[in-house]
Amino acid sequence: MLPVQLEDVQNAAERLRGQVRRTPVFRDDSQAQRGVTLWLKAENLQHIGAFKARGALHAVGRLPPRVRDRGLVTYSSGNHAQAVALAASRFGIRATIAMPTDAPAVKVARVRELGATIEFAGTTSSERKKRAEAIARETGATIIEPFDHPHIVAGAGTATLELVGEVRARTDGAGLDALVVPVGGGGLLAGACVVCAAAGIDVYTAEPHGCDAMAQSLAAGTRVAVQPAPTLGDGLKPVRVGALNFEVARHVVRDSHRVNDSEMGAGLVHVLTRHKMLLEPSGAAALAVAMREQLPDSPANVGVLLSGGNVDPSTVARLLQEHA
Repeated sequence: MLPVQLEDVQNAAERLRGQVRRTPVFRDDSQAQRGVTLWLKAENLQHIGAFKARGALHAVGRLPPRVRDRGLVTYSSGNHAQAVALAASRFGIRATIAMPTDAPAVKVARVRELGATIEFAGTTSSERKKRAEAIARETGATIIEPFDHPHIVAGAGTATLELVGEVRARTDGAGLDALVVPVGGGGLLAGACVVCAAAGIDVYTAEPHGCDAMAQSLAAGTRVAVQPAPTLGDGLKPVRVGALNFEVARHVVRDSHRVNDSEMGAGLVHVLTRHKMLLEPSGAAALAVAMREQLPDSPANVGVLLSGGNVDPSTVARLLQEHA
């Protein structure tokens, strides 16, 4: 028994009805010569430009009002920060976010636009977490975990639930054979694993080189801490993946893959030029894996989670020059 069940994800989908967007799924035939059709779930078009809105809105909505009204606090490199700020604004409560000193300017600006207070704390997730815990002690606010909580996982899993259902409908019941998921702390992955395990779909991970805490943990059979290396994928830089997420992933994930900055940049440019959508490099990590190599057993229909689209314009301009 997985610690989060398909029923939990289905219930989260009901609670989130009307609160999050049912993001579109784009068919991509760029790999047709290999007999592969890619199905791109555009979570870059979700509220706040990332899948994180699903988990945050679900988790905050599940809090008792007396707890919620004490305020919210979290720690995030950017997308979960925006998601918690969004949830706080919808409920009319305060939120304080511990963010890294090197957070992308576009993400910092959006958090402030949504009315949250930012406190900068180092460059690693452990430094941000420590500051968030201190804020919670000082103010009585409730911590909304960025990835390692059943309500976050169930909310994140609704993206895969939508993808699996739509591809099944558009392929006359054939459905997905495999799914590639980008991994930071592992919340999106754990939710995807719950859905895919029930549907018999193989799951593969995508992480930047040097930020591969999940891959190393799966290989070791226990959670492994890493010192994140520099990467364009700023949303995929955990020191350690979530305990709950690892417990789910170790039972379901078939294999792990690493990608470099050039591959993420090429994926970003591919989606921008072919599908006219903007991704952040982290959001293109899974696509980089799906475009790079044939997955085991030659799956014909491969799902790809495009996890976010919050990126500085200067980064896009540079990547267009390099890869267009």
